[in-house]
Amino acid sequence: MAGLIRWGWDPFKDMEKEMQDLTDRFSRLLSRWPSRTTGAREALTVADWAPSVDISESDNEFLIKAEIPEVDKKDVKVTVQDGLLTLQGERKQEKEEKGKRFHRIERSYGTFLRTFEMPDGVDQDKLKAEFKDGLLVVHLPKTEKARSKAVEVKVE
Repeated sequence: MAGLIRWGWDPFKDMEKEMQDLTDRFSRLLSRWPSRTTGAREALTVADWAPSVDISESDNEFLIKAEIPEVDKKDVKVTVQDGLLTLQGERKQEKEEKGKRFHRIERSYGTFLRTFEMPDGVDQDKLKAEFKDGLLVVHLPKTEKARSKAVEVKVE
């Protein structure tokens, strides 16, 4: 006698949904876990999320670009203290309005914090930050000594 199978029931689809829910919960747990940064002087920090950054270097400066869409300029703070550059702020979650229901919320909200150890040769007095269209750009100009040209040495 064959087993009874509920019409329209797909055990693999249900298992996939359960695994996705478990993965989402685990990711949220880890994203809220205190993270220790690499530098010995960098502090243990807790934040709700961390923006993605690109760090590049040219002859004249280091450049940090942080993606923080839907964050107001007034909610962003850039500080330098004891050789550490800190980017912090908050992305506020949209309040549920009457007659409006959310079916899925995947973006992160709340406070963010990123801390970076300043590279050697940065002129900390000339740092500059710009914020436009959800992109925070921090310029870390190099000192004259750090900008000195390299001299090629012939190898014989």
